[in-house]
Amino acid sequence: MVKREPAGASALAAGGQAAAATAGVQLSRLRWVVLLLFSSYSLCNGFQWIQYGSINNIFARFYGVSAFAIDWLSMSYMLTYIPLLFPVAWLLDKRGLRLIALVGSALNALGAWVKLGSLKPHLFPITVLGQVICSLSQVFILGMPSRIASVWFGSREVSTACSIAVFGNQLGIATGFLVPPVLVPNVDDAEKLAYHISIMFFMTAGVATALFILVVIVFKEKPLHPPSRAQALIQSRPTQEYSYTQSILRLFRNANFVLLMLTYGLNTGCFYALSTLLNRMVIHHYPREEVNAGRIGLTIILSGMAGALISGVWLDRTKTYKQTTLAVYIMSLVGMIAYTFTLSLGHLWVVFVTAGMLGFFMTGYLPLGFEFAAELTYPESEGTSSGLLNVSAQIFGIAFTIGQGQIMDHFGTKAGNLFLCAFLLLGTIMTAFIKADLRRQQANLGNEQTRLQGRNQIMDYGTVACNPNSINSHSCSLTHTQRK
Repeated sequence: MVKREPAGASALAAGGQAAAATAGVQLSRLRWVVLLLFSSYSLCNGFQWIQYGSINNIFARFYGVSAFAIDWLSMSYMLTYIPLLFPVAWLLDKRGLRLIALVGSALNALGAWVKLGSLKPHLFPITVLGQVICSLSQVFILGMPSRIASVWFGSREVSTACSIAVFGNQLGIATGFLVPPVLVPNVDDAEKLAYHISIMFFMTAGVATALFILVVIVFKEKPLHPPSRAQALIQSRPTQEYSYTQSILRLFRNANFVLLMLTYGLNTGCFYALSTLLNRMVIHHYPREEVNAGRIGLTIILSGMAGALISGVWLDRTKTYKQTTLAVYIMSLVGMIAYTFTLSLGHLWVVFVTAGMLGFFMTGYLPLGFEFAAELTYPESEGTSSGLLNVSAQIFGIAFTIGQGQIMDHFGTKAGNLFLCAFLLLGTIMTAFIKADLRRQQANLGNEQTRLQGRNQIMDYGTVACNPNSINSHSCSLTHTQRK
């Protein structure tokens, strides 16, 4: 007797394949520990990025160099990222999260210790070396938030997790604005100044070392079970099917992603320039207000963290990536315009208010870009897509910092800030042309529907096979015969 394939068997097979790919989806309790640890050493690295720029005038006088030379200590972070993105992104794809975390936290601690050898005015090259090592660490950090969120968190919390991961770096920048003006006062005595700088450097090195030890002990590659159906499908894909070079080529052929990469670079580049030059702007209008300049920077970052958290929760609930990104971009432009025309009014409290409004949207935009990119480029690696976003940000950040700095020197701070406003307007227009092709959400919804359809087909087939009054009742007897 020839065996016949029962009705609905193909659907049953499809459901079985989906079930196999998504079997064992489960959230790990360790995910929050991993996220907190990453955010902590990212915080330390962000602090070391801006610790010079937040008291630019003090370090320039201590080392006997120009303000532009101190600006380059911040821009070194942007410069080293560009050529090293692709090797580090390749390493992330091939070796995974744990190795990247180990190297990033180790370089962060090493750079902090090197800076302790630069406590004399003639040792500026040593502090440059320490900052360059820290900038290498940043290459192993900036592309991690969306990857950690995808590998460790479920589909309903992935945007919130990405926002929290970005928080670490932003909180570090906030601390970098707040702490250096307090620890390193504007005194004329070089020995006293060196003593205060040493306190800051020792504290940073101690914290960075402790975090590296925790990463060695605690940080894991991935949870035992995939946290989402989209992640389960990626993990079930054979390794030989993935080509890093082809992945990059596919990303550059994705028009929506290319537009996002440019607009993300424009927005974040403006943020980098604003952060690097903030001390110079404020001191120009409010002399000897280094502490308040740092507090204004703190206000920008803290309000941005609130904006990022709200945006992350909103995205997890609504999945309105395009609309939210465009709205935040428009408000970043409005905030920049408000800050530009209130900086020179002579009232610091007004500057605090407008800077807070600017930070809420401009800094809050950062995790939005990562998550929108992950949606537009699924199933490509989040490390690669976020890395390309960061390269764009570093390129624009260097160009904007140098350009705005030169404009400020020759035409004043208002002209320099209007320079940034023009590019934010361009970014807003370009964002409006990005199509909301949410591939990751489609994968999650499609897998859920396939799984349910497979389950329904199993139930329907069971009913058909065992119902004696069915039109196809012979299939029941055939099934029993085959079982015998």
